[in-house]
Amino acid sequence: MAEGTGAAQVEELMASAMSELEAADSLDRLEEWRVSYMGRRGRLTQILRSLGGMSPEERRFVGGAANRVKALLEESLGQREQAIKRAQSRGSGDQDAFDVTLPGWPMPQGGLHPTTRIVREILSVFQSMGFQVVEGPEVEWERYNFEMLNIPKDHPARDAFNTLWVDYEDENGDKPMLLRTHTSPMQARYMEQTKPPIRIVSPGNSYRYEATDATHEWQFTQIEGLAVDRGVTFANLKGTLFEFARRIFGEDRQVRFRCDFFPFVEPGVDMSIDCFSCGGSGCRLCSGTGWIEIMGAGMVHPKVLEAAGVDSYIYTGFAFGMGPERIAMLKYGIDDIRLFHANDLRFLKQF
Repeated sequence: MAEGTGAAQVEELMASAMSELEAADSLDRLEEWRVSYMGRRGRLTQILRSLGGMSPEERRFVGGAANRVKALLEESLGQREQAIKRAQSRGSGDQDAFDVTLPGWPMPQGGLHPTTRIVREILSVFQSMGFQVVEGPEVEWERYNFEMLNIPKDHPARDAFNTLWVDYEDENGDKPMLLRTHTSPMQARYMEQTKPPIRIVSPGNSYRYEATDATHEWQFTQIEGLAVDRGVTFANLKGTLFEFARRIFGEDRQVRFRCDFFPFVEPGVDMSIDCFSCGGSGCRLCSGTGWIEIMGAGMVHPKVLEAAGVDSYIYTGFAFGMGPERIAMLKYGIDDIRLFHANDLRFLKQF
């Protein structure tokens, strides 16, 4: 560097800075060095600020030298910082060494939705009794959803099925397509394609245009069951459903059948179990009756058999239908069906 007060200061600063940088043995001391030389009030910063009072020739020379020193110090600072970090890492190796024999961190695990769990549990029970699982379309023809199940167009039972119709017209201007209101159409579909003996359970979503509340959803899961063969009797129906209730709700469950009406069965019944909360003495869960209804069932109506091409003089059968969410509500003490569709992890993590 050329002679001059400014140049001498830059040379002196360079020697002093590199010496102190080598002596810095920790990140804290390194930060102190940076502030002392390169901070807002650092020694190098002061030289750069004093350039305005120098002659043009000296300013050009000292300014260039100061900028080169600044770049060199910044590079040396980065290298020294990396060296200190490597030294600290080696020095703390004994304390922070990773023990490969320790168990790994637990990974978050998902689980089956409670509806999926109860559906699989129900299907497993019926499969163990020889039933086959079959599924069908959720967008259904009116013919299978109503007419082949003994529910013609003028049947008052249609009022109970708040139907969601699909915007589709056939050549006659009718709208024969809908979102199925129950899984019962699989009775007609399967009997139409398969000769008895038949034993099936059919799970799936169903849809009805109705208000949502604690016990009703416009979309819900349903499981339909059907058995058709020679000599099938109501005793077979009772024995099958009693075994189901015992497997799902416990060995000590009592079962009650009462007459009910469903267009596709005759006779029709509703099936109830004794309240597992109060033991049959009456409580809020069972509305004081001591019994909880869990499904509808009955012997397959001869017209349903005939519509599917099954000879009702040779074959008889029984059918049943249940809502898995309702079964889960009863089994686990859940008081609002909307919880199944709310995606609340606080609820779902309990299963």
